[in-house]
Amino acid sequence: MKKIKLTTWILLAMVLGILVGYICNANAPSAAAAKQIAGYFSIVTDVFLRLIKMIIAPLVFGTLVSGIAGMGNSSSIGRIGIRALGWFVTASLISLALGMLFADVLQIGHALNLPLPEQGAASPLNTGGFNLKDFVTHVFPSSIADAMAKNEILQILVFSLFFGFGLASLKGETAKTLIAAIDGLVHVMLKVTDYVMRFAPVGVFAAIAAVITVQGFGVLATYAKLLGGFYAGLATLWAVLIGFGYLFLGGAVFTLLKLLKEPIMLAFSTASSEAAYPKTMEQLEKFGVDNKITAFVLPLGYSFNLDGSMMYQAFAALFVAQVYNIDMSLAQQITMLLVLMVSSKGMAGVPRGSLVVVAAILPMFHLPEAGILLIIGIDQFLDMGRTATNVVGNGLATAVVAKWEGGLSAPRIAAPDSAPPAPALQARA
Repeated sequence: MKKIKLTTWILLAMVLGILVGYICNANAPSAAAAKQIAGYFSIVTDVFLRLIKMIIAPLVFGTLVSGIAGMGNSSSIGRIGIRALGWFVTASLISLALGMLFADVLQIGHALNLPLPEQGAASPLNTGGFNLKDFVTHVFPSSIADAMAKNEILQILVFSLFFGFGLASLKGETAKTLIAAIDGLVHVMLKVTDYVMRFAPVGVFAAIAAVITVQGFGVLATYAKLLGGFYAGLATLWAVLIGFGYLFLGGAVFTLLKLLKEPIMLAFSTASSEAAYPKTMEQLEKFGVDNKITAFVLPLGYSFNLDGSMMYQAFAALFVAQVYNIDMSLAQQITMLLVLMVSSKGMAGVPRGSLVVVAAILPMFHLPEAGILLIIGIDQFLDMGRTATNVVGNGLATAVVAKWEGGLSAPRIAAPDSAPPAPALQARA
């Protein structure tokens, strides 16, 4: 099932869910009866959520280990990598902070005012037992099997880092065999993720029908506010990123943006960074970026510098907390942002990877995973904006690193379109 076809099915499922939910809401004799009817829809949503949780552990392990094992170790690559990662971390923190700011200021989720799902009712946000000591010690796994069984995302990340660097240090046929096996695991899990996402229309139908059954048509205004608030946040993020780009590139940053217009529109219309990747490389060469720098920094950015996706993750996680009237302190929100920043690395090639990351960290903060299904129905429209933002962020990052490395020449606007791009990296927000 191709992406555009899946998107069409999701939109149809959302419309059908609204209609069925309205009929159930109009014919329910009481509020208690409406909740009981919505409970039957939750059977389907629970199945879909279990499928999502099923793929998290192998996806995180495979993608992160594969990325680390494939990195070079020469001094020049190390220097460029450190500079690029410095930019990536800074941009990620800014993106997450803006997502948190807009979610806290707009408070869009509170309009839904949903009760906690039954399976989460006994575990509200534990504000008293959360402390730095417990958090730090909990990060390190005592058993990777137990961490994967419980989807302890940070523990899986720690093990994956050790495993990846250990694998990268090996030489010979053993290393090649293991790396090939991990790469194979990644491809298999991407295919499994695609299969799971094919069930998304059914999950969306059930989730939307359940909400409309209980809340009525008034809930639809919340979706309009969610889209408007998110795009306002993206516009602010663009302004900040372009401002930082201007500090290093001067007026040439506007030439760069003009060159990137086509890949940005391609990414927005397809909601796929993969589609825009070759054209982005071509336009960066026209801007004057050395091909060697582009070939290293841009793929690295597609794994570690998804600014639009980072902002979405913070926005979506706090939206879920607001939907169920769960108050999070500033310290807890900041901790969540740091966990999101670490958890999202290496997930670039995963279809709907941002949703998978949010679904993975919600249980860590005792937030109901069911909240994800309230977003997935309009996720295509959110995906379009965050994917276009990813292209802007990575284009600016590559150009700035080239400037630092002395690998930026005068723009070659008339450069031929046949410049050979590096192999396309599969990436989707």
